[in-house]
Amino acid sequence: MSSSPLSGIKVLELAQIMAGPTCGMMLADLGADVIKIEKLPHGDDSRVYTGASTKALPAPFVMLNRNKRGMAINLKLSAGQEIMQRMARSSDVFLENYRKGTMDKLGLSWDTLSELNPRLIYCSISGYGRTGPYADKGGFDLIAQAFAGLLSVTGEKNGQPVKPGNSVADINSGVLAVVGVLAALLHRANSGKGQYVETSLIESSLQQMYWFAAMYFQTGQSMGASGSAHPLAAPYQAFRTQDSWLVLGGANQANWERIADMLGHSEWKSDPRFATNAARKLHEDELAEAISAELQKDTTECWITRFDAAGIPAGPVHNVAEALNHPQTRARDMVIDVEHPVAGKGNALALPIKFSETPAVVKHPAPLLGENTREILREFGYQDGDITDLLRQGVVGDPQSLAV
Repeated sequence: MSSSPLSGIKVLELAQIMAGPTCGMMLADLGADVIKIEKLPHGDDSRVYTGASTKALPAPFVMLNRNKRGMAINLKLSAGQEIMQRMARSSDVFLENYRKGTMDKLGLSWDTLSELNPRLIYCSISGYGRTGPYADKGGFDLIAQAFAGLLSVTGEKNGQPVKPGNSVADINSGVLAVVGVLAALLHRANSGKGQYVETSLIESSLQQMYWFAAMYFQTGQSMGASGSAHPLAAPYQAFRTQDSWLVLGGANQANWERIADMLGHSEWKSDPRFATNAARKLHEDELAEAISAELQKDTTECWITRFDAAGIPAGPVHNVAEALNHPQTRARDMVIDVEHPVAGKGNALALPIKFSETPAVVKHPAPLLGENTREILREFGYQDGDITDLLRQGVVGDPQSLAV
């Protein structure tokens, strides 16, 4: 097997919870040596996101921190900052997602580290970006989504603001950070120079508003929520059937006409209310009511079989378990087996990118707090006696020193 795409790239991940760790996980899945730096004494805040779980190491942390090596450092101490600076001198990427000014206080700013290592790529994820009137504010997924208008276009018509179920801002900012890091690595390969790469939760949320922004720029009007319906095309939404729900995609005229024929209402194609997409959007509620009346005469499974045979885009509305266990999901290897010494055996979502020559591999599970502290310090030139002193002084931690 060929080496991974990012083999030989060393990443220092000084990030926690979701946005930064998403970026770090994807870089690690692509083969980078990602060293997760966690604060003392408790580490990444997501280590306590247990939900209903009683596992010592919670599923959210395990999900986002596989393929990383773990190190615990007290960065409030000058000795801890010196360790980070030494590591940055010979690393390729420095990733952080803290509030503006935090890295400056710790002696780990872009200006400081780039002077130590001109080839370093410094990737920063923040709440609002490092410039502008909100630059000093902290970032939270829900707040960023609300800022960007996502809550105003999610939910039912004329309903209260609704948050999308997933962490759009956190996840997308992590993905955008990966894109930025990869582009910067390519630039460095050609120029020999590192650079500062930045994205934020509000920018990653605003990016999700392409259609809504386009219509605002064209009309000057803000579109609102429309349930599961598409903001620009109809019918393109969820409908109740005899036993559950399905989604139906009539986003273009050809598919709409197939839907009308399939449902036994060819006259809809010439009905002035439904003949064109513009007319269907104007009469969207009437259209949805007419389609729902037909779909409730049979089950979701029966309708999808018929829609598939007619070449009409349709699908079931899965819950999480149904989506993760569907044969198509499994055929795409999107669910992988993992085994952790504390959390035990389980599953995780795989990297959603496939490579013919350099496939992603999960080499090891999420680290215990400080699991690899000793070996990493040795790699950066620290002698065993020095490491013992650092552990005794509380500058760094490992599982033994942090055991209660």
